[in-house]
Amino acid sequence: MEKEKKNSAKSFSMNGGDGPNSYLKNSSYQRGAVDGAKGMIREAIEEKLHISSSSPSDTIYIADLGCSVGQNTFIAIQNIVEAIERKSQSQGLGPQTPEFQVFFSDQVSNDFNKLFTSLPPQRQYFAAAVPGSFYNRLFPKQSLHFIYCSYSLQWLSKVPKEVEDMNSPAWNKGRIHYVEAQKEVVDAYFAQFVKDMESFLSARSQELLSGGLMALILPTYTKEMLSIKSFRRPLDILGSCLMEMSKKGIVSEAKVDSFNVPVYSPSSKELEEVIKNTGYFSIERLELLSISKKYKAGPDAKTFSMHIRAGLEGIIDEHFGREIIDELFVLFARKVAEYSHIYNSENRVNEDLFVILCRK
Repeated sequence: MEKEKKNSAKSFSMNGGDGPNSYLKNSSYQRGAVDGAKGMIREAIEEKLHISSSSPSDTIYIADLGCSVGQNTFIAIQNIVEAIERKSQSQGLGPQTPEFQVFFSDQVSNDFNKLFTSLPPQRQYFAAAVPGSFYNRLFPKQSLHFIYCSYSLQWLSKVPKEVEDMNSPAWNKGRIHYVEAQKEVVDAYFAQFVKDMESFLSARSQELLSGGLMALILPTYTKEMLSIKSFRRPLDILGSCLMEMSKKGIVSEAKVDSFNVPVYSPSSKELEEVIKNTGYFSIERLELLSISKKYKAGPDAKTFSMHIRAGLEGIIDEHFGREIIDELFVLFARKVAEYSHIYNSENRVNEDLFVILCRK
């Protein structure tokens, strides 16, 4: 039997539970992407997804990779299921619609208990959990019809080893990310992103049926955004907070120097090149995603800080300990308030990429 090569990915899960700092309570911006992508996913399914006319009762297999917890994944899956049902009816496959099996997949540390106690009681699909890193194979070969992955692929499988090496030109002293870092650091992050995306696309190419579709949503920054005067990104500000705490003796400077956040937001060109170079998928759609302003609003720096905390608290706790978390994010909220482009819907300048891929 052929053995699959494993990618030694680390686990970075969102905050579980349903408390005030949970991802469930702090993921309204991600909900905006679900709504913004609904029509484009429906169009892709109507125009590109092949459903066999020989057996209308065949099961359709769908996976959400990086499902986390909360309603966002259920809403996205319901949109996909409804679109496939309409597709099936439009093909004249009869009154009997296909059955649906949905796989909710995330890291093993994800709060699957909370996820499954929140399942919609009147759902139109069978549900199962598939824990593990999507940088490895997760499903049997040619078993899936549709894959959905939203706000997950910006997470690298690990911090690039060069930025943690004190003897490397890419040693990222005094920073926690590649933002405004020296070229060697940026190059190391980009190289890790390319390697991870190649692993991701290779795994999915084996799991999707020929003609199967994959929808991706991930954050991006254009050159125009980065050229804006006084532009700062959240991780840049968070790093400055940690450095300020080190100067106060709350954490050691060495501890900050050894901490890096494994997140990379590609440009549309970078993402397109990786997809084309692997050759597994055709790009059916790649464009900026339009998200309603009501979801982009913080509505204030404190609320925005809670959203960031829901995503990063786990890795910060692992590296620095839980005792600094509250003070860190109070300081972070205070600093974020100075930059309205980060949290205010009228001024916010970050964007998101929407991609539809078809398995060749």
